[in-house]
Amino acid sequence: MTSILLAGGGTTGHISPMLAIGHELRETHTDWDIVALGTADGLEADIVPQAGFELLTIDKVPMPRSIGPAALKFPKRFAANVSQVKQIIADRDVKAVVGVGGYVCPPAFIAAKQAKIPLIVHEANAKPGMANRLGAALTKQGMVGVTFPDTKLRNSELVGMPMPTEISELDRSDSAQRQTWRADLGLSDDRPVLVVTGGSSGAQRINDAFLAAAPLCQESGVQVLHITGAGKDDALRAAAAQLPDYHVVDYVDGMHRAYAVADLLVARSGAATVSEATVVGVPALYVPLAIGNGEQRLNAAGSVRAGASLLVDNADFTHSTVTDQILPLVTDRARLDAMSRAALDLHYPTDAATTMATIVTHALRG
Repeated sequence: MTSILLAGGGTTGHISPMLAIGHELRETHTDWDIVALGTADGLEADIVPQAGFELLTIDKVPMPRSIGPAALKFPKRFAANVSQVKQIIADRDVKAVVGVGGYVCPPAFIAAKQAKIPLIVHEANAKPGMANRLGAALTKQGMVGVTFPDTKLRNSELVGMPMPTEISELDRSDSAQRQTWRADLGLSDDRPVLVVTGGSSGAQRINDAFLAAAPLCQESGVQVLHITGAGKDDALRAAAAQLPDYHVVDYVDGMHRAYAVADLLVARSGAATVSEATVVGVPALYVPLAIGNGEQRLNAAGSVRAGASLLVDNADFTHSTVTDQILPLVTDRARLDAMSRAALDLHYPTDAATTMATIVTHALRG
């Protein structure tokens, strides 16, 4: 049996495209064994098994940022991780490694190189991370897929963001389906819907701004679906309990439903969020997470330039942003329609999972 090892984790931005590629490989090659590599304490520990994939784990060994005890221990711990992945490759007769980024990818990439099996990389962000820069350098031309047209990464080609077909095939013009999902989510069909989300880990700055502005959202006739992240922001929940049109939930089962019902999306500009919102044509206001290497701001840059979205820096996002920018926008149908058209006119690829699966197939054929 042909075995493929998917490597990645830590955030849903890595896990979601990894699973989309895995599902596509399973559908295309029903006799292949598709397994995933992650860590026991990352989000993948729950998400990957729930998606029906076996998860193999290694220790989380981050690259030290400064000289200290961790730096002294790093070489031995990293070498042990490489040896562990090489053993997995041998024991499971793995024919190729597909990496999407995260702590487990560097040892997986080096193990694949040493085992002389194909290495395929997908980079979600506009600015590649260290792990995938390493992977791209270790593989060949055409074995690296990137999400955004402006991404510069060795041996890469534009493929887009692997995403569930429920999103890539979503038709927001289907009013009957939209009405059904609004009802399912406790929303009426006669008022604008503002969807707010900070992603899997939440976004305290966004939550705090909307806590202050929540009563004005109610008064303006706008419905809010605020996805806070699991167990986040009790204060916002308490305030929303007094506001019948302000709905606070931990998560939405199937983000395609949130995209379908939204007139406007307020969100972090993670690669998956920007790609998915652009593909389905959701007008958006992005609030880039102000950590990392600045990738979230770059992820949204193409959409903002095209007029499909707006961007407000995290430090500048306050209740005034909600009252002065967001509420007027969500009730401006003409402007929202123009933003939606601008998003669709970007023609972001919608078949990235299929393209990545094809790259894997071709790599195994030599």
